[in-house]
Amino acid sequence: MHPFATYVLRSYYRATGWNEDNLYANLTRSSNAILDFSVPRGLHFSISKSPNPLFKTSYSMNALPSLNGSGGYIFTSCDLDVKGSGDVRFKDMIDRFKVYDVPYRPEGKEEEWLAGERADTRDYLLYGRVYIPTGRLDALYSTRVSPTVQAMIAAISDPRSALSAERTRGNNAPTSNVMFSLQHDTGRTCTEYTWSAEDGMWGVRCLHNFGRLASSSDSVDDAATVPSGAASKRKRVDEEDAMEGGLKGRISAGAEFYFSAKEKSAGVSTGIRFTTLPDATPPSFQTPSQSTCASVSPSQPPTTITALFNPMLGHLSGAYAARVSRDLSLCSRFDFNVYSYESEWSLGAEWWTRRGKRLPEPQSDADGTPDLPPLQPLGVDLSDEVRGVVKARASTTMDVSLLWEGRLKNILVSLGIVSNLSSRSKPIKAIGLELAYFSSG
Repeated sequence: MHPFATYVLRSYYRATGWNEDNLYANLTRSSNAILDFSVPRGLHFSISKSPNPLFKTSYSMNALPSLNGSGGYIFTSCDLDVKGSGDVRFKDMIDRFKVYDVPYRPEGKEEEWLAGERADTRDYLLYGRVYIPTGRLDALYSTRVSPTVQAMIAAISDPRSALSAERTRGNNAPTSNVMFSLQHDTGRTCTEYTWSAEDGMWGVRCLHNFGRLASSSDSVDDAATVPSGAASKRKRVDEEDAMEGGLKGRISAGAEFYFSAKEKSAGVSTGIRFTTLPDATPPSFQTPSQSTCASVSPSQPPTTITALFNPMLGHLSGAYAARVSRDLSLCSRFDFNVYSYESEWSLGAEWWTRRGKRLPEPQSDADGTPDLPPLQPLGVDLSDEVRGVVKARASTTMDVSLLWEGRLKNILVSLGIVSNLSSRSKPIKAIGLELAYFSSG
């Protein structure tokens, strides 16, 4: 389950028109959502409040295995439509399998002039969180330098870790770290430059998208943000490039390089991804008119295929993820090291549970003609039927993880367990429960 701060950050990206999915760091996000989901440890509570569209507060507490907590704040320069935990779209609060929309070139906000001078300001976000009793402090500042450039500054200060490091490595251990990031997204290519002060590490990441791009006005994050009429009239991105047989989609390739001046070391990796088109919108979020058209002309299953290679470490990874039915997505990944010949095969599944609401039957006139024909199957309400999600993961290392996330009344709940079947003395490695509540207004 996403923390409240992550939900607000992604809402800020959507409000400012920034495409966070067009990054090399998110190349394998679809498969990671199924195979690398995080299971809560112990007992965790969080409560957040949005008193106004610009300012948000958040508090959390861990009751088990140790008692600790944190408090944070978020301030944005633009109004954000942040929902409460009782009415927020459930799929916006978790990582899930998704075939993302066609990349587009970000556009800045419209210019505002006052007395012959520009009065508009740059959008920005401020985030800070302090942890008790450790005294750790996290901070984040993000701003749009230009329509296609975004800058971020992240800082971490942990006094307790610095004291433990001084006992082992002397008095020269760093007590904090500051990282700068500059992202340049043109839609076709997205480049990210990073610098870390702790180890003097410089890095550059680049992702290039092949094929056709979409304009920002045509791109959507989900079908929930698109009017029903516009969604049904939108042109298929691959309509003119239809091919006989096989999957239709686009290819994205990227690489990263980083160098640490302090450690005198470097690293490099490269990756490639294939995603199908135009199924960025899951069938469960299609409008009734779209569902009708889809039943007449079946579309290809949403599929993502990724491959990563790190030549310096010898690590090779390949993943295949697809939605095999309306509520079930499967993923398989194989990791192999060309130097040590160690390998791992992982399997994962994501299953959505739904609840159907009974709808009143359409009323009929005296002559038996119904007033309004139903736009969806009788007896089923497609507006809000997601009840929860169950995720499962297993690998050849005998590690098995189960996670259930859902909503009970106005509270978001996450319950999971991690076990190691090869260990007879301690088969259960971790078990946890997380409860989250937040409100707006």
